[in-house]
Amino acid sequence: MAKIIIVGGSLGGLLVGNLLRSKGHEVDILEKVPGSLDGRGAGIVPHPILIKALEMCGITIDHDLGVPVQRRVTLDQQGNTIADLELPQIFTSWGRLYHLLKENFPEKNYHSGKNVVSFGENSQEVMVHCDDGTSYNGELLIASDGLRSVIRAILAPQIKPVYTGYVAWRGVCEEAALSKYMKDTLFPYFSFGLPEGEQMLGYPVAGNNNDLSIGHRKYNFVWYRQAPEDTVLKDLLTDADGVFHPQGISPIQVNWKHIAAVRQAAKNNLAPQFAEVLEKTGMVFFQPIYDVYSEKVAFNRVALMGDASFVARPHVGMGVSKAAEDALSIVNNIELHGATPKALEQYQKERLIPCQRVIARAQYLGKFMTAQGQEELKNNHIGIAHRVMEETAVDISDIIMSDDLIPEEL
Repeated sequence: MAKIIIVGGSLGGLLVGNLLRSKGHEVDILEKVPGSLDGRGAGIVPHPILIKALEMCGITIDHDLGVPVQRRVTLDQQGNTIADLELPQIFTSWGRLYHLLKENFPEKNYHSGKNVVSFGENSQEVMVHCDDGTSYNGELLIASDGLRSVIRAILAPQIKPVYTGYVAWRGVCEEAALSKYMKDTLFPYFSFGLPEGEQMLGYPVAGNNNDLSIGHRKYNFVWYRQAPEDTVLKDLLTDADGVFHPQGISPIQVNWKHIAAVRQAAKNNLAPQFAEVLEKTGMVFFQPIYDVYSEKVAFNRVALMGDASFVARPHVGMGVSKAAEDALSIVNNIELHGATPKALEQYQKERLIPCQRVIARAQYLGKFMTAQGQEELKNNHIGIAHRVMEETAVDISDIIMSDDLIPEEL
């Protein structure tokens, strides 16, 4: 059995780490953040491929994975339902999956506070060096270190995140804080709002300690808003002390004036149910939306996976499921070809085109924030509402494998 190093201890790294361990391999995960990553992320739609990967890791999937939701609705600015769709799904949380995967992985092989600064390789192994002076070696290195991957920056510095022109305001609100009106008309559903040039959505997730009981759950929202890079985004990335954070600002550093402004914008532009959610959410924050598009993900004994290889806009709801597909492909090819460069070459052959198509699909879904999308929305509001509900955060495995189903708009 092989010895394999994984850089990045979030969901992607934990998925591939657990899968490799299930096949008997020795695995070390290096995560740069000290301590637990709990509290990161928000809601997740567990598509069938993700469920399969979790089960292959030896994790039991049962009724407490998340909150079942039967219908999708779109609300107008007055809070009335203008379109609805029957589409049963389970909505889980990032934290729930993180705990399941972390508890399934040996504590002694998960190394927090390990900031990788360099690596080298020879014909037999890879050696990884951290800024605290420690080093780790293995036959392969799998980089799952996210949007701003250190490993990708070393191997392929030309591959950089490309800003899309808009941000996602996010938050999770306690169910107990919400009015009966909101809980009756919005909380049970995967709900959408389509103000001009923007998109709002939300759905219920488990509460603290994975509590699924009524009154103890939470409501997760994502509000996409345009933010030109040189003006609005630059301002958003500047904290209350005037410090600019070009690589991203933490939720607790977001200027309170921006939070007050987005809450006021919700009252002006969104259904009152959504406005109430923003008003009653304790921590409202944002993330700039980027595309990351790679032409290569295998480099001899090193491979990129998850957000280190491709980042698709969240409209597809495929981030964690894509990481699961990457992980399954890596593990399957190591089983076939051993812990060798050939295994990673085959992984690249399998994953490049599907991942590139996920990017294309996400760009298509994001067009409703563009002038073209706004014009379509004005001319056919109800029809576009149905399309958005039918195409957002659904399983697109068949679509991305079919040339005929890649949208013509691209």
